[in-house]
Amino acid sequence: MAVSKYLLSGLLALCLLAACKQKKKPSLSGEDPVEVSDFIRFFEPVKLPFVYADTSLAKKEKDSLLISYKVFTQFVPDTLLAKVFGKGVKPKIYSLGKTEVPKGESYLFVKTVAGDKRAVFIVAFDSKEKYINGVAVLRPDKLNTTSQSVSLDKRFTITKTVQRRNTDGSQSEGKDVYILNADSRNFMLIMTDALDEKVTELINPIDTLPRKNKLSADYGPGKMTLVSIRDGRKPDRLSFFIHFEKNNGECTGELKGEAMIKSPNTAEYRENGDPCILQFNFSSASVTLKETNCGSRRGLNCTFDGNFGRRKWVKPAAPKTEKPTPPRKPVKK
Repeated sequence: MAVSKYLLSGLLALCLLAACKQKKKPSLSGEDPVEVSDFIRFFEPVKLPFVYADTSLAKKEKDSLLISYKVFTQFVPDTLLAKVFGKGVKPKIYSLGKTEVPKGESYLFVKTVAGDKRAVFIVAFDSKEKYINGVAVLRPDKLNTTSQSVSLDKRFTITKTVQRRNTDGSQSEGKDVYILNADSRNFMLIMTDALDEKVTELINPIDTLPRKNKLSADYGPGKMTLVSIRDGRKPDRLSFFIHFEKNNGECTGELKGEAMIKSPNTAEYRENGDPCILQFNFSSASVTLKETNCGSRRGLNCTFDGNFGRRKWVKPAAPKTEKPTPPRKPVKK
């Protein structure tokens, strides 16, 4: 009798295991509506950093990766595709992979093909599987002298790189760097390194946030080293964006988030699942940063540590309004 019970338990376990294995990846190539969870699950996980080059766009993808236009636009607005292919064009759509922020956003990599026009998109969904936004990150040109690639690193920073072979044998490189701003539900261009001019411009993604807190200001020396502090979503928080380049650009670091105010002159960045801890110590003229375990956000031979002077803020001048011209007095005859 006891043997029968053990045998029955074993058979039940095998049945449950078989049922789990039968849960196959859903097919999205048809016309029938699917659930958003099945749509996101269809994309295979990839390891970061994820790099995709324009040479891979010419390769033929497996039919098993195909997503029908009807299913794709059930979750992603067709206007995103129309920006590249034009209104009414229905390109073939393939999944390239996905990566997920722990307890946060999902990034889906999508390849699209229509005739000789090809593009790669990144589309993002929040933790509740609601669509945030999408961006075209790779759109090859028809020049034989240029090559393109896009990468997503462990900091979830998107970098589009364009390389060009010059007639003198030298090589030029240009970059556009994006991040996902989940609060504004948009992908933001935060830095560009032009291919021709080689002029680097750093764009502050939190510059438009309020700066009513006495600690809210911009700190740091040059245009490529910035510690920007703005008001947080709650009175006990500060929003921040940090970018630095050291050793003639050989080592860079970047971090964006919210810090908890610990005292009138101190704040700390500490998030669940993120080993990086960053302490802010403010004075009337500067802020001092002290990091712990932030290696994934910077190069190996530099740190966020340092003292950064407070920049003087010049309030933008209000636009001038022309005074109305007084009515002319009638001329007596």
